[in-house]
Amino acid sequence: MSRAAELHSLVVPLVLGFAVAGLTACRTSDGSATAVGTLEMVEVDVGPLQVARAVRVLVAEGDRVRAGETLAVFSTPTLTANVAQAEARAAAAAQAAAELTRGARPAEIARAQKELDVADADAVRAAADLVRLEPLAQRGDISRASLDAARAAARATVGRRDAARAQLQLIRDGVRPERRAAAAAEVRGAQAAVDGWRATANDLVLVAPVDGVVSSRNVEPGEVMAAGQSAVTIGQPARPWARIYVSQFMLPRLRAGDTLWARLDGDTTAFAGRISAIASKAEFTPRVALTEQEREDLLFGVKIEFRDTTQRLRAGLPITVTLPPSAP
Repeated sequence: MSRAAELHSLVVPLVLGFAVAGLTACRTSDGSATAVGTLEMVEVDVGPLQVARAVRVLVAEGDRVRAGETLAVFSTPTLTANVAQAEARAAAAAQAAAELTRGARPAEIARAQKELDVADADAVRAAADLVRLEPLAQRGDISRASLDAARAAARATVGRRDAARAQLQLIRDGVRPERRAAAAAEVRGAQAAVDGWRATANDLVLVAPVDGVVSSRNVEPGEVMAAGQSAVTIGQPARPWARIYVSQFMLPRLRAGDTLWARLDGDTTAFAGRISAIASKAEFTPRVALTEQEREDLLFGVKIEFRDTTQRLRAGLPITVTLPPSAP
């Protein structure tokens, strides 16, 4: 083994040992234990849901915002045209459905009635002609072909009369319920398309989802952002949190929801924190944990959330958390 490899094999475990020792809970004179973590704050990234160009950015880093306040306005080239097209289709579908619901106009019914009257008159005249020609055919005054033509004409006029009567009844009855249901479905689909495009337009106006402070402004007017990319990051200073690391022997005394007390360096004020999560997997674990010292190096992360109205728990500050004392 080279000299550099030997030094590396000695330095790496030493560094890891110092790192673990700095994160492990320390015991105080009264029997309780403490652990040090670094404060962070909850941050929310706000961005467009589709590829869009920034038109206006209304906030700067450090600005305080309230939930619902407009942060930035985005736009896409075809958005206005798509909304107008969807609205036009919805209007056409609504008019078609309304026409089917109203049924036929009085003029259409009157025209069908006149057509029925004409067909009925033709049928009566053809029947009368047939009655007049039958005796003549029996006496031989007209040919057999003329009689057959008269009979065919009578049957044809009767068929036209029946067809006109059926057409008038269909006009009066209106369209079938299935067609009205289909038209109503078309209206709902077209309106859903309009709502979808309007929702897209609304999504391009970014609003603050929570109260907080703008910790990062990530876009300028004219820039194009991808879907889901963060345009503005909002931090919530009132919701700081810290992650501490405790040994496996401390875990039985900690439960999610428990309250722990913490202090800043050089500050005597005690801040109440709630355990929100306890890691289910050990960290900073040696390759083989056999000895007692190595078993003490089995560390588990514990997340503690604070509610700070004093604005003293700032992100990046170290905070010391007092852990429950061990049983006598």
